[in-house]
Amino acid sequence: MYAVIVTGGKQYRVMQGETLKVEKLDLEEGQSFDIESVLMVGNGDKVTVGTPNVAGAKVTAKIKSHGRLDKVRIVKFRRRKHHRKQMGHRQYFTEIEITGIAG
Repeated sequence: MYAVIVTGGKQYRVMQGETLKVEKLDLEEGQSFDIESVLMVGNGDKVTVGTPNVAGAKVTAKIKSHGRLDKVRIVKFRRRKHHRKQMGHRQYFTEIEITGIAG
């Protein structure tokens, strides 16, 4: 059984027991929570697509850890103008484990 969920403005295809890194959530480590925005639930050949969400479907997840991703370097360069600007950014993330899919 799998589901397509929305969290942090992004869509993820998840299965039970899977771990993934999503945008930072303001919850404690070890805490369980429900994701109500489920776009699609699939179980073998049976696929349920919501409009936009599947009614009564939810995905249960548990927070494993918080952290920051690797630095993304941004370089702006203009040739022959003696101009070079360099910046960087490290995005926060939350690692979650999918513990159940109900739908």
